[in-house]
Amino acid sequence: MLNYIWLALVLAAVLIGGATGNLKALTDGAFDATKTAVIGTAFPLIGYMALWLGIMRLAEKSGLVQVIARGLRPLLRFLFPDVPPEDPAMGAMVMNIAANMLGLGNSATPLGLKAMQRLERLNPHPGTATNAMCTFLAINTSSIQLIPATAVGILSAANSTNPTAIIGTSLLATTCAAIAALIAVKFLQRLPIFAVSRSLPEAGELPDQTAQTVQPETGSEPESPPPRPVPLWGGLLLAAFAGCFIYWFFRDTFHPVAIASANSPTAPVSTNSWLSAISAASTLAIPFFLSFFPLYAFVRGVKVYEEFIEGAKEGFNTAIRIIPYLVAILVAVGMFRTAGGIQMIANALGPILNRIGFPADLLPIVFVRPLSGGATIGLFTELVKAHGPDSFIARTAGTILGSTETTFYVLALYFGSVGIRKTRHAVLAGLTADLTGVIVSFLICRAVFGSV
Repeated sequence: MLNYIWLALVLAAVLIGGATGNLKALTDGAFDATKTAVIGTAFPLIGYMALWLGIMRLAEKSGLVQVIARGLRPLLRFLFPDVPPEDPAMGAMVMNIAANMLGLGNSATPLGLKAMQRLERLNPHPGTATNAMCTFLAINTSSIQLIPATAVGILSAANSTNPTAIIGTSLLATTCAAIAALIAVKFLQRLPIFAVSRSLPEAGELPDQTAQTVQPETGSEPESPPPRPVPLWGGLLLAAFAGCFIYWFFRDTFHPVAIASANSPTAPVSTNSWLSAISAASTLAIPFFLSFFPLYAFVRGVKVYEEFIEGAKEGFNTAIRIIPYLVAILVAVGMFRTAGGIQMIANALGPILNRIGFPADLLPIVFVRPLSGGATIGLFTELVKAHGPDSFIARTAGTILGSTETTFYVLALYFGSVGIRKTRHAVLAGLTADLTGVIVSFLICRAVFGSV
């Protein structure tokens, strides 16, 4: 499906640009998108990938990933019945989902790419997305957000009287989006049109043997001995280290609550506690991952420095491999947006949606969101300035921003990292989640904040 979408975006952009006289701007937008794809996205991602895949290798070699997956086995077996319960892919997916929920986007992406690599090793049809991949990306594109930090930050910077008002609406909307994504992905995978077949390659496609070359090599690395059991001194050290983080979590949770309650006695204590707990968890998550995982591996006898370096090398190679896929999707999106395609669709649908109370000012965000995260943030900032940070439009736009995802970018990035060409039902499942997030965001905000 990405073949048709990509071609449609490029052709529509050129036709619209020619009709409106925007071909010069379209050309500039295409070249700017190539810079963004390589310099603004791929190069910074190299560092993130090297760091987090180094940490993930320590977690795998120490057996920690398997421990995490074993604890969530019932849920994971329901979601991913085709993946062996003890496979490292399970733990990698869990860590990616957890990072997304906490809003750790830069950390979640490398973990998700690692999970895709593990899933590709189980793929009996290289080049074609498996049911597990489609389910994982459906969860990823609709991941429940505990705090929409970007939207809250923009509202706060605009001097909103209550910038955290959209946290509850975003949480409910993204929960509905996640449920819709799971229902859609499980339903669509049963349809004959999305069945996996070993057909001859289509025109312009590479044969499956070539697709296998992008997979991580599994036979080039000697089998590592199993890690040793955790000794008594190691267990005490790990417990003491974890205890520090537990103490810091409660300190950072309840101390701000006491200050907030003193400054605003009318604010509900439960609300302050919830916000402080999520904020503390988000702050402590990355330091915990970066320190506890290497310590656990060391206690179990893993050579932490050497294994980290090996994982970092894998992260570097993965980041380089996804550059063509990033260039392809970001250039097509940049051309279509610069040519005025988004605004043209919004203008056409605006009068229709106004009849049901959906503000036409929200349409550009709705259409841009699956294509570009940066452009959506820019549009949201402009709406906040135009209508005020406490307006119905601003809060609804913030809720939409917090409960939807850049679906096409995510699919191109994740599938590109493992050479998947046939994405099957992943695009429809992701767009179903986005549509659900938009509809529920509008309905909830109209019920909570009132209409325009």
